[in-house]
Amino acid sequence: MLRFQAACTLMLAGALALSGCKFVKTEDEQKQAAAGAFNPDRLVADIWDAKVVPYLVERAGAFKDVTALAANNLDAAAEKYGHKEKQGNAPWTFAAKVDGVIVAEETKSRAAYVDVDVDGDKKADVRVSIGPAIRGTALRDSLKFVNFNEFKNQIEWAQYGKAFNTHVNRALLEKLSREGLTGKTLKATGAYPLPAKGQLPQFVPATITVGG
Repeated sequence: MLRFQAACTLMLAGALALSGCKFVKTEDEQKQAAAGAFNPDRLVADIWDAKVVPYLVERAGAFKDVTALAANNLDAAAEKYGHKEKQGNAPWTFAAKVDGVIVAEETKSRAAYVDVDVDGDKKADVRVSIGPAIRGTALRDSLKFVNFNEFKNQIEWAQYGKAFNTHVNRALLEKLSREGLTGKTLKATGAYPLPAKGQLPQFVPATITVGG
């Protein structure tokens, strides 16, 4: 009887001890959890060279052609060069190729940019972001093969859009010189949202070359 009571006491003590325990994940389990966590930077890096750049290069039209068509027939321009999510009220975003001369620059702020003349009249036709801070989500919004429904919520979707800007800045823009840009030629492929009337298009490059 005494042995039975002792055994019961030990079992009860063990149960109480277990109820206060915290189970800690092993290192392998922690790595697996981290690998499965949402990582927008990795998602963008995985598709950048294989899908994003080829898609934009193929779909983009000359900036002059895209803007002219959008001004005359927005539906036709959207069909040929544009994309927008079905959800929400986002503007059309167009894939385009900019080829012109830099006529103005702003390199002191983090949201640096250059204004580019594409038609030879020495007036700015488009504003090209050169980072490190890039406003908007034009690159994400130009892609037909990604959509909001692939993400859990608006927060992840926004983080994904920001990851495109982070990637292009690290891969391209932070390598650009910030000295004496005015007067140099610029060639870039990227995207811009349809601007408000009277506003310069805000272009985000996926490829960019600044010449002499």
